[in-house]
Order: sequence, then structure tokens, then C-alpha cells
Amino acid sequence: MRAARIVLVVVGVLVIAFGAYVMVTTVRPNRIWGLVTWLVAAVVLHDAILSPFVVAVGLLLRRTGRSLRAWALVVVQAVVVLGSVLALVVLPEIAAKHHGTKNDTVLPFDYAARLLLVEGVLAVVVVAVLVVAAVRTRRRPGAVGPGPVTRSGTTG
Repeated sequence: MRAARIVLVVVGVLVIAFGAYVMVTTVRPNRIWGLVTWLVAAVVLHDAILSPFVVAVGLLLRRTGRSLRAWALVVVQAVVVLGSVLALVVLPEIAAKHHGTKNDTVLPFDYAARLLLVEGVLAVVVVAVLVVAAVRTRRRPGAVGPGPVTRSGTTG
């Protein structure tokens, strides 16, 4: 286990060093601070907004997990994570489109509408999974198999 950690740390340091080398050799010096700002903002958005949101939704789902089957809980959690990451990736494109570009072919689509469409599809998937889970639970109250998820995350 110790050897694996050392290998992972060494590989991580090498990847960071390679990324720094590529940044310094390919990005003009007057653009580096903008790139660094963008990278720091991405970390802050992830750690201050996305992660707490996903954790909070996960905790709420675990509380309702007593009445949900494990497979439904997993699907809903996966959709929440997917939708959150998708929004985090697309929001900068929406902002850039709003501010305008010198070349219209750089951001050719209506990213806000597309994001809303995909998030709507994800919401429909969640509703469908919850309906199917509710119907299956009512039809088979004494069915054999994994039960609802308990607080510890196991089925019972």
C-alpha cells in the first residue's frame, strides 16, 4: 500500500510539472495570469459550490433512502452528479457567449437552451426512476431481495 501511494504521488507531481512546462512554453506570458485565475476559480467553484451541493443532495437522498430501493438511489445520485458537473462545464460557455466573441464560430450554439434541455431530460429520468421504484415497491411489498438503504448505506 505504501509503495502504491508513493507511485501515485510521484506520478501526480510529474503530471503537474509537465502541465506547468506546457503552460510556460505555449501560453504567452501576459496570458498566464488569466489562465491561473481561471484554474483557481475552477477549483473554488468545485470545492465551494459543486461538492457541498452534491453532498447535501446525497445526505437528503440517504434520509429518503429508507423508502427507496438501492438501485433507484444510485440512479438519482448519478443524475445529480452528472447534472452538476455538466452545469459547471457549460456555465463558462454561457458567460462567454453572453459577453460576445470576435469570431461567431467560436461559440456557435445557444448553450443556455441546450443546458436547460439536458437538465430537463435528467429531471425526467429522475422522476421516471422514482415512479418505477414506487410502483415496484407497492406491487411487491414482501418481495425477496435487497431492501431499502439504511443510514449506514447498506441494504436491509
